[in-house]
Amino acid sequence: MNTLTDVRVACHQLAEPEFENPADLVAWMGAIQAQEYTMSKWAIGIRLRSGTVQKIDDALAKGEIVRTHIMRPTWHYVAGKDLRWMQQLTVARVKKAIDSWVKAGGFDISEAEYTKCNDLIGKILSGKRCLTREEIEIELGRAGILVADARVKRYILRAEMEGIVCSGADKAGKPTYTLLEEHVASVPVLHREEALARLAIRYFQSHSPATLKDFIWWSGLTVTEARCAVNLISNQLLSECYGGVEFLIFDSCREAKTTDILHFLPPFDEYLISYKERTPVIAAEHHAKAFNKWGTFHPVILYNGRIVGNWSKTGKKTGIAITTSFFDVLKLEQREMYLQLAENKYRNFVMENVQGSRVGF
Repeated sequence: MNTLTDVRVACHQLAEPEFENPADLVAWMGAIQAQEYTMSKWAIGIRLRSGTVQKIDDALAKGEIVRTHIMRPTWHYVAGKDLRWMQQLTVARVKKAIDSWVKAGGFDISEAEYTKCNDLIGKILSGKRCLTREEIEIELGRAGILVADARVKRYILRAEMEGIVCSGADKAGKPTYTLLEEHVASVPVLHREEALARLAIRYFQSHSPATLKDFIWWSGLTVTEARCAVNLISNQLLSECYGGVEFLIFDSCREAKTTDILHFLPPFDEYLISYKERTPVIAAEHHAKAFNKWGTFHPVILYNGRIVGNWSKTGKKTGIAITTSFFDVLKLEQREMYLQLAENKYRNFVMENVQGSRVGF
């Protein structure tokens, strides 16, 4: 019988990746948290058959995937074809949460001011222009808009919520914004129940086994909405008990192959952050080494479904060095081979072919 972690590793595309294309992978996952921009690309790359930074940059440039604020709300990658129906499903709650952040930060931005900025941003980015936040700030300042005290971040957040902007092609390694209507092809509107069902399918096919509480946490849906979503796909879900707790498993994910595997997961990776309860994959006494109470998630080492340590990297390009440390002594035959394979996968992702060093074993 497969364990909970066997199924999760397989569903997360961390055992035998099925996808070559970033957009297909992101669509399968529903959404992938994208907090730290550079390392968030690794969250996609590690789940592809052969992922590189360039492949993900190309997908962003083409609008096949986009990075935006959605769901809880926080930064996520979503497939371009999914963005609009996901926004329609979650935008009211996301907008409310972001408005509360703005007020808590001491900003007093009127609806008239937001409307004016939305119009200006639309004109600034018209013609498929991709500009960084700093470039947009300069343009708004020239137009007489108050841009002090990080107000531009709030203007752009609102423009995201209104479906005006989304991520564009990188510029000198920096993320940019561009007009959604010019960057991502339109798709038919989904009825609310259809969107709820689709979101539940995306979550459980890629995150099983998971509980209703996990789904509520990940999606940001209300309890009522989440229950409705799960009920809509109940014929595709199975119930299974692990450690005395009832989990839901997407039917097609129940049978998973077991395999020895070790990965260097990026900070804020879906394997940890997308669940309300994380003790099934990391002992409670080690939680503080993987994430803190303020919501920061650290780079961690995954071995056979369990979080067993931390890793970090220093340097760039020709001088990357990777450091590892483990919570407990890792009793693993051919340990060096597994660590080297994990390191090689990361180096190949960043197209780094120069032999580096690992310390802290």
